[in-house]
Amino acid sequence: MQINDKSGVKEYHAALERYETMNYNRVGKSGVLLPAISLGLWHNFGFVDSAQNAREILRCAFDLGITHFDLANNYGPPYGSAE
Repeated sequence: MQINDKSGVKEYHAALERYETMNYNRVGKSGVLLPAISLGLWHNFGFVDSAQNAREILRCAFDLGITHFDLANNYGPPYGSAE
């Protein structure tokens, strides 16, 4: 059930089966598991999105088992140092 909070944003309840739908790979011998798919968050799909659309994309990705979100604009300085 979705309930709006005071600011009008729908309350989010993650899908219970979210970890069952994604393949995860262990990182070295650490035991850390990363999903087979990650989501980049900076200028997603070639443009700056509205906060509501970005929120929906994040929630959908998390419900599908994506647990790694790349904050690419935080790389650097200088600009382009991550490439």
